[in-house]
Amino acid sequence: MNSPISSKPVLEKLAPSFGSSFTLRQFDEQRQNQSDTFWHYHPEVELVYVNRGSGRRMVGSHVSHYRNGTLVLIGGNLPHSGFTDTLVKQQQETVIQFLPSFLGAYFMDVPELTPINSLLQKAKSGIAFLGEDKRRIGAQVSKLAQLQGFPRLLGLLEVLHQLAESREYRMLNADGFTLETQLEDNERINTVFNFVQNEFQRSISLTEVAELTHLTKPSFCRYFKKITGKTFVTFLLEYRLSHAAKLLHENKRSILDVCYACGFNNFSHFTKKFKAHTGRTPSAYRNELRGVLVG
Repeated sequence: MNSPISSKPVLEKLAPSFGSSFTLRQFDEQRQNQSDTFWHYHPEVELVYVNRGSGRRMVGSHVSHYRNGTLVLIGGNLPHSGFTDTLVKQQQETVIQFLPSFLGAYFMDVPELTPINSLLQKAKSGIAFLGEDKRRIGAQVSKLAQLQGFPRLLGLLEVLHQLAESREYRMLNADGFTLETQLEDNERINTVFNFVQNEFQRSISLTEVAELTHLTKPSFCRYFKKITGKTFVTFLLEYRLSHAAKLLHENKRSILDVCYACGFNNFSHFTKKFKAHTGRTPSAYRNELRGVLVG
């Protein structure tokens, strides 16, 4: 486990390959994506499609568990973390990253691209696409890796157009993730997110986190609520519950073990909070029909 003090927030620097205006990378069981498992941010918009399996969506102040893959569009400078721990057989992750101005300063201003511009504005809060649109458009995202040059560019524009027309989506930070792109704010909030990712399995006090950000406890509480739209206690609880949902879905360990593995020290409290968060008890969540899709 990394030391929380040394877990620096990262401004990821991306460079498209020669002859391309955007970056496209694809990962599978043989070639794992280890570059974005930490909290990081970058000015590029990011489109991620995981074709199957389960994982955790961590975008801005939003934390949730997904099953049967995910299709997510993340705006520039919105902190996020990787969506897969380990890719398994037949599981594949496609990541596309591009600057909003990747086609030039004025190209995106043409009337025909107005829906895509609106989509990119909404992406500043993070968007998860659901249902049939997730599967259909996600398959097109995967196929872009087989194309090169002009056909790949046209394919990306078609994908963005279809995402802009989709009505099957969920805003991940509907209440607003108000992080400005000032370096100090980015570094401070990402330090907190990295800390939670590393240390959520143990007891964490507000005093400890406040000291990490060089703020008093009251100042930290006000700051975190202003930036993320939720209290730190709520954010930590949601992170733990999301991880619990992931373990319940993926592992055969007992529910009591899952409770303690996610930082809870009281089983009845865990059960109560899990039901409030998901609408189901941990046992019902684990035993529900595998065919039920969660976007």
